[in-house]
Amino acid sequence: QVQLVESGGGSVQAGGSLRLSCAASGYDFSTSCMGWFRQAPGQEREAVATFDAAANAHYVDSAEGRFTISKDDAKNTLYLQMNSLTPEDTAMYYCAARRDRFTCSFSTSWYFTWGQGTQVTVSS
Repeated sequence: QVQLVESGGGSVQAGGSLRLSCAASGYDFSTSCMGWFRQAPGQEREAVATFDAAANAHYVDSAEGRFTISKDDAKNTLYLQMNSLTPEDTAMYYCAARRDRFTCSFSTSWYFTWGQGTQVTVSS
């Protein structure tokens, strides 16, 4: 059974950094599209960044220049390095995947597999 497990969330001051991890089991990252999404209270889930099987990274405007998505195929682990965090980054962060796809989407409905989420809280 395919499973995604996020970790690395926590509480930080504005301007701080966090590194999120997404560990996959029963999944081959080398042939998958992977993505990070987030959902703040009272808001819809939105994309943050994606990383496809061709090693192409894509970011939403709010993450560009501050966040870095990467993956380690040998460890089947996806990462999101978040720097210069602001209170607007406060949300539950989710890892998502769709196997056998080489081009990613920012649409939440496009992904078939999701983790349970890890909370990120940024205080001013």
